[in-house]
Amino acid sequence: MYAITIPDPGGPEALVRDEVQDPVPGEGEVLVEVAASAVNRADILQRQGFYDPPPGSSPYPGLECSGRISELGPGVSGWAVGDEVCALLAGGGYAEKVAVPVGQLLPVPRGVDLVTAAALPEVTATVWSNVFQICHLRPAETLLVHGGSSGIGTMAIQLGKAIGARVVVTAGSAEKLAACRELGADVLVNYREQDFVEAVREFGGADVILDVIGAKYLDRNVDALAVNGRLVIIGMQGGVKGELNIAKLMAKRAAVASTSLRARPLEEKAAVVASVREHVWPLIESGTVKPIVDRVLTLPEAAEAHRLMESSTHIGKILLRVEPTGR
Repeated sequence: MYAITIPDPGGPEALVRDEVQDPVPGEGEVLVEVAASAVNRADILQRQGFYDPPPGSSPYPGLECSGRISELGPGVSGWAVGDEVCALLAGGGYAEKVAVPVGQLLPVPRGVDLVTAAALPEVTATVWSNVFQICHLRPAETLLVHGGSSGIGTMAIQLGKAIGARVVVTAGSAEKLAACRELGADVLVNYREQDFVEAVREFGGADVILDVIGAKYLDRNVDALAVNGRLVIIGMQGGVKGELNIAKLMAKRAAVASTSLRARPLEEKAAVVASVREHVWPLIESGTVKPIVDRVLTLPEAAEAHRLMESSTHIGKILLRVEPTGR
């Protein structure tokens, strides 16, 4: 099979199409013939040499995929060869085939085509685990989503609205904010022109903040929190070191958390995936929540897909389709 490899860290040109050995499914794994993968910020960090895959996982980028099961490993039940699935991965999505632990498999939702399903695993697992399992967003609360037009952001808007929350988003252009409005966002903040702290002040602050920026926004996020507010940081686009004013945090009886999904133990990821299947999949199958796809490129165009993501001009997910011939 072929995969997109990273012989040496660097720019998008560091992504190389290469012939590699087929993976072999181990105990409790299945082999998936990949129909499509998706581009995530973590893939860019891995390409740059800043985010190595967890020990024992595939060295190739790609944290999610969709496809068909082609082989069952030892001890697998409940799935069959030919099943159409999408999957959360620790790596290996940029390839024709990938071995997947069964706990990270999801059926393709009814009404979603096989390629588009590749846009779902990472965003649904990330948003559900952080906004709902960790921060316990409740109806009528205010959710502030930074990067509202991103893959994560577009899913967070929809899930927040689905449970009856007020959703405030930040984005950097009128086009992106318009897309957020179409998905149901209540308050739109152009971060180039407006202060997101002021935008949430009329609601008494944000009860939950989902932040992909990191250090650059840390102090202002604390300012934006409501009393008993919860901030969860899932990205480092604005740096890795910030100063936290403990007095401000204590005065609000607020909490700050930071998580990643990729390196969690298998049982933790399986629990997140099971909860996503229970709570999010029905919303997708009913049409209440939908995957937002900016464009679909082919897997050999991975370098161009990375350039697009780094330009931050996309809205929603960028997908990489594996050609039917595999060549």
